[in-house]
Amino acid sequence: MIGKDIILQLSVRSVRLHFLRSVLAALGIVIGVVAIAAMGMMGANMTLSVTDDLSEMANVLTVTAYTGNGGGGGFGPPGGGGSSSGSDDELLTESQFRDIEKIAAKYGTVYAVYQESDTIEIGDDTRKATIYGLDPDVIPEVLTLAEGAYPKSTASVVVGPTIAERNDLKIGSKIDIGDSDEGSTTTVRVVGILEERGMSMDLSTDSAIIGSEKLFVGIYGGEGEYKQVNIAVDNLDDVDTVKTEIEEQLNKKNDEVTVSDSSRMLESITSTLSTMTTFVMAIAGISLLVAAVSIFNVMMMSVNERIREIGILRSIGTQRDEILKMFVYEAGILGLVGAGIGAVLSLAIGYVVVLGMVGTAEYFFAPDSIVYVLMATLVGIVICVVTGVYPAWRASNLDPIEALRAE
Repeated sequence: MIGKDIILQLSVRSVRLHFLRSVLAALGIVIGVVAIAAMGMMGANMTLSVTDDLSEMANVLTVTAYTGNGGGGGFGPPGGGGSSSGSDDELLTESQFRDIEKIAAKYGTVYAVYQESDTIEIGDDTRKATIYGLDPDVIPEVLTLAEGAYPKSTASVVVGPTIAERNDLKIGSKIDIGDSDEGSTTTVRVVGILEERGMSMDLSTDSAIIGSEKLFVGIYGGEGEYKQVNIAVDNLDDVDTVKTEIEEQLNKKNDEVTVSDSSRMLESITSTLSTMTTFVMAIAGISLLVAAVSIFNVMMMSVNERIREIGILRSIGTQRDEILKMFVYEAGILGLVGAGIGAVLSLAIGYVVVLGMVGTAEYFFAPDSIVYVLMATLVGIVICVVTGVYPAWRASNLDPIEALRAE
């Protein structure tokens, strides 16, 4: 009886004798493992990046007027830009703001937000931008400057870093709010540039202009009619309490407001990203199916070419299960080599893909990201072994006498 070490040696010998064929078969596994791992890591890094951004805003509640459809749903945050329609039923009143302030002021900072989308003129350039109006005393509490100062008059504003970069705005630059072709404009001066905030559900300031409430009302009117009210809760544990109290008080008789927190948006975004990642990985998995067919073909060719060898082995006492193991080992070797090389390449290629698609590799080595390398490696090995089972079974069930007669 041939020992297990000899069986493994015979499997290695077969792979070496048909080296080029084995390399091509293993290459399919390499490509499949890299594709699945890279796509998985890209999706994981996107999810982790978004989750981290929104988690920083987990203590912020946004109150908007109830519109009958959940208060703005989808992925766009209530403060994420866009024009306010100006209709009373989509705006919060001064009375509602005071009620919210009365409830939530003891838990943190409460402030009302005026918001409009309008044309701005910077030199000869005309474009759209979001205009915010905030209480001047609140602006330093909720927004962080990169340079300059906070606005102290109705003629001064701070701007987001994106709009500043795109329009080459600096401290002292002038902006005309409004379309000069359609009527009068209001000229304001940039006194500060904000730090980048990224995705947020309270205020999307990166591409916005922020001034005082008096400036906003002086341009658009609508004093005491707010797009939303934001609450920055001091203690994260109080978020649910504040949300419940506001809903119970203001929606006691009729639905007047909708209270949103980052968890709702986070669940929607992560669910969508997870679905997209699974879909992309499924497409990438097609390459592993192609590799499986290649492995199966290689193993069947190996059986057909070694029928006489199998007959000799059987005639000297080799058992069927040992013949079976010999061919399974051969498929396993191809899987281990292909998946191992694929895993190493996945780290290099995946890093480039993540950096290019997500813009940061900060979370690349996080467990939720690296797990896709392990998963793709295991899938590659399992596919090789599974596709080698039938050829191995067929080899083990060959009749020894008929096998010896083979040419």
